[in-house]
Amino acid sequence: MRTKKGFSERFDWTLCLLLMLFCLVSCIAIYSANASYLQSQIMWYAIGSIVIAIIMYFDNEQIQQITWILYGIGALLLIGLLFAPVTDFTPKRGGAQSWYVIPHIGSIQPSEYMKIFYILAIAKVITNHHKKTIYKSLLTDFILMCKLGIVAGIPIGLVIVQDFGTTLVLMAILIGMMLVSGISWKILIPLYGSAAAFGSIVFYLAIFGRELLEKYLGVDPYQFDRISSWLDPHNAGDAGLQLVKSLMAIGSGLISGKGLGNEEVYIPERHTDFIFTIIGEEYGFIGGSIVIILYFFLIYHLVRTALKTADPYSIYITVGVISMITFHVFENIGMTIQLLPITGIPLPFISYGGSSLMTNMMAMGLIFSIRYHYKSYMFSSNSLSF
Repeated sequence: MRTKKGFSERFDWTLCLLLMLFCLVSCIAIYSANASYLQSQIMWYAIGSIVIAIIMYFDNEQIQQITWILYGIGALLLIGLLFAPVTDFTPKRGGAQSWYVIPHIGSIQPSEYMKIFYILAIAKVITNHHKKTIYKSLLTDFILMCKLGIVAGIPIGLVIVQDFGTTLVLMAILIGMMLVSGISWKILIPLYGSAAAFGSIVFYLAIFGRELLEKYLGVDPYQFDRISSWLDPHNAGDAGLQLVKSLMAIGSGLISGKGLGNEEVYIPERHTDFIFTIIGEEYGFIGGSIVIILYFFLIYHLVRTALKTADPYSIYITVGVISMITFHVFENIGMTIQLLPITGIPLPFISYGGSSLMTNMMAMGLIFSIRYHYKSYMFSSNSLSF
């Protein structure tokens, strides 16, 4: 077994180029949306680059050693928000109390960082389970599923009352990682089927039985407005105004768009969750397609990394990152064109926001680390050549 010696060989240049392109797209879009946020976004990208450089030098063994510490810190921060009163330090925004506000630094959203700690914890549980399991059976698969349920259930339970959009992301990550965990389809098919049935019931109640969800699940009434605005935005009053304007903006961009700085449809908070509307209006179908193609290349590159990696722990981490980013992209773009309900999920690497960008950069740091510390084996055809 040997580790590649040269930095040039060990560094993931393809991923670096993709991140540079996303940074360029983000800066252009944010400049058009609200130029006052551009400097901050550049600063967050610079800090994120430093974070990537730091994470890259940690190998898998070191990351595994601090996984439960990070997971515990994330859980404690979420618990703090759950019981904290509404203050300047823990404000309530948009009906949700999901941030810590630190003077001179800004807002920190623990649920964003918890996504990374969550991926690391699930990857470690799966890896350790397989190391200790000599003979695989339905019973051992069921035990693994229970372990994953406990590890995933804690952050999901803490986040669901604060941020439903992040809850969906955590569930998407769990589903993706369970698919490659080795659990038998005899368990997964009934599990996923039951989850789909439960989701359908909840969706039905969100339309016709909201009182039950408010009473037994503690769902805030403001979250129902997102369902109403999705199904019929033109008759949903103020709740549907954001989506109506989003559709107008993207539709008015036509094929090639109106050009940089020529947007005519004003959309509140367009520099964050609705940044794609700026791209659609100013650069049209062509610009939107280019952004989607960039995400395709990113996800394709991550899939290749997972397929070429011999270490199981690295594979599970990569699958978790792929699940997170894929769901973010699909949900964010989908909600701007009325394909999916509005959930407040940002567009990865492009939307403005320190916590969300840092989360994505931390995820990329893990991928850089996998490539940097990859070990090749004699007589093995596996190679992380890109």
